[in-house]
Amino acid sequence: MNTPLVSINIPVYKCENYITRCLESVKAQTYQNIEIILINDCTPDNSISLIEKFIENNLNLNIKLLHHKENSGLSVVRNTGIDNSTGEYIYFLDSDDDITSDCIEKLVKNVSTENTQMVIAQNRWINTFDGSTKDFGFPTDFSKLIFNDNEAIFNAYCKGAFPVSSWNKLIKLSFIKENNIYFIPGLYAQDELWMFHVMEKINSLSVIKDITYNYYLHANSVIFNRTKKNSENHQTILEWVTRSFEKTSDKNRKKLIRGWIVNFKKLILQMQWKVLKDEEYFKTNYARMKKAPSLTISDYLSADFTKEQKKENLLLNLPINIGYKIFKKRYEG
Repeated sequence: MNTPLVSINIPVYKCENYITRCLESVKAQTYQNIEIILINDCTPDNSISLIEKFIENNLNLNIKLLHHKENSGLSVVRNTGIDNSTGEYIYFLDSDDDITSDCIEKLVKNVSTENTQMVIAQNRWINTFDGSTKDFGFPTDFSKLIFNDNEAIFNAYCKGAFPVSSWNKLIKLSFIKENNIYFIPGLYAQDELWMFHVMEKINSLSVIKDITYNYYLHANSVIFNRTKKNSENHQTILEWVTRSFEKTSDKNRKKLIRGWIVNFKKLILQMQWKVLKDEEYFKTNYARMKKAPSLTISDYLSADFTKEQKKENLLLNLPINIGYKIFKKRYEG
């Protein structure tokens, strides 16, 4: 097996309770040709002293600790990591999670064997509240494991085949840099849009069924800390995707993006209502989302969209007051 250098990128911000566990999991890798890129986004806690102690005790490891001059957010952290990575491949790992000891070995073996630009592995949710676990918490469609053309990849992605997280994917670093696929600064849900941009361009991709990533659910997890600002970020993502829709002249790609938008709109509204339960804000977002591309009459006659998507598209494009009443009835009874 080839042994290319792998750059493991880890953001550092308010992670003193998790960072040592995370780093120990990287240290335990059976695959040794790695560099660890840690980016300090002006963390106010004890994380840096813990990292410095870890570095001091593990001088044999290839570790870079980089410091931002001001707090810039996760998107900028990821971009700093990309620019300072020197490996053939890059791997994103969040500081409150950890990876199995054979994670990088399995991923490198796969991309080397299949000669793909990216490999996607699987995850396990660990609930720190009750100690329970859930395999494939962010699910993957295993009906096809190797893709060698962008059309097939983008088709599968728009239909929800792959998790949208940036982590737990080994990616050719040159692909990211040559295509200028960076994270958009200021976005809360930055992975969703970044993944969309990756899927627009990538030409080969493989999937493995092995669980290599432990995703911890705790009080500070992103999934439990959504605010109105986060909802605005979802609107920004929708606007960026609409730009991609308007730029392409490929009719099939336009159709795929329309389907993606229907699914995303539904998700946005459900998440916003669950967290905020704000009638006026719901109506404002409902009105804004109606400006995004929707299914066409020919789409309703096509077998390319499910009955559920056609139904959701209709419900997402009603007069605002009617749309709100139906939505509330559906989700609250």
